[in-house]
Amino acid sequence: MESSANLMAWVLFIGIVLILLVIDLGLFSKEDHEIGAAESIKLSCFYIAIAILFGGWIYYKYGGTKSGEYFTGYLIEKSLSLDNIFVISIIFEYFKVPRKFQHRVLFWGILGVIIMRGIMIGLGAKLVSEFSIVMYIFSAFLIFTGIKMLFIKEHNTDFGHNRLLVFLNNHLRVTPTLVENKFFVMLPDNTSRKKLWCTPLFICLLMIEAIDAIFAVDSVPAIFAITTDPYIVYTSNIFAILGLRALYFALAAIIPRFHYLKYAISLVLIFIGSKLFISDLFGFEKFPASISLTVTFSLLAGGVILSLYKTRNL
Repeated sequence: MESSANLMAWVLFIGIVLILLVIDLGLFSKEDHEIGAAESIKLSCFYIAIAILFGGWIYYKYGGTKSGEYFTGYLIEKSLSLDNIFVISIIFEYFKVPRKFQHRVLFWGILGVIIMRGIMIGLGAKLVSEFSIVMYIFSAFLIFTGIKMLFIKEHNTDFGHNRLLVFLNNHLRVTPTLVENKFFVMLPDNTSRKKLWCTPLFICLLMIEAIDAIFAVDSVPAIFAITTDPYIVYTSNIFAILGLRALYFALAAIIPRFHYLKYAISLVLIFIGSKLFISDLFGFEKFPASISLTVTFSLLAGGVILSLYKTRNL
C-alpha cells in the first residue's frame, strides 16, 4: 500500500496539527473557564474551516478522487463523533465534572486519541497491505454494525458497574472527590507518608480514552472501506478528531435532538461496507469517490434535517 503523498505533504499535515495543538494549549487552555455556546460555535467553525481548506489543498494537489475520499472520510468520522459526544457527556455527568474543567479533560483526552488512533490506523494499514481479505472483513463488520445500530435503542449509561471503572478504583489510589483541575496529587496514606494519588478527573480521562478506543472499532474500518491511501486515512480522521472538543461544547446540550441521525449513520455504515461487494459484483475497479461523498452527505444531512424537524417543539 503506497501513500499518494510525499514527505513534504506529511510534514505539512503534521505541522498544521502541531500548530493547532500549541494554539489550543497556549491560548484556549491557558485558564480554566466555562466555554459558552458562542465560543464553542466559533471554535467548531474554525476547525471545520481548517479541515475544508486542507481538503481544498488535497483537491489542488492530488485531484478530485482523493479530495472526495478525504471529505467522505471526514464526514463519517465527524458523524460518528456525535455518538461519542453523547457518551462523553454522560461520563462528565457521572463524575460531576464542572464545565470549567471539562475543556482540560477533553484537550488531553483528544491528544491521547490522536496518538491511539494513529497507532490503530497504522496497524490497520499494515493488515490491509499484507492480507487482502482484511478489507472484506472490515466491510462485513461495517454492514453488521450498521444493521445492529438500527435496532439499538440507547447506550448503557450505568457507569457505576463498568468493569474498567471498577478495576481502576480497585487498583489505583483515588481521592474521594475532585481536587480542583488536578489529575494527580500528593497526599498522606495510612502511614502519614505522602504518596501519589489519582483524582476522579484522571479516572474520567481514562474512561473517555477507553470509550474512544471502542468507537475506533467502527471508524477505522469505515475509513479503510473508503480508501487505503494512508495519507487520506490519517488526515481525514485526525482533522475530524481535532474539532471534537469544540463540537462537544457546541452540541452536548442539544445532542438528544439528533435522535434520527443515528439511523442515518447506520445507513452510511451499511452503504460504505457494501461498496466493496458492489464493486466486485458489477466489475468496478474502484467505487467512484464522488458517489460515496454524495450518498454519505445526503444521508447525514437528511438525518440532521429530520431530527431537527421532529424535535422542533422540544
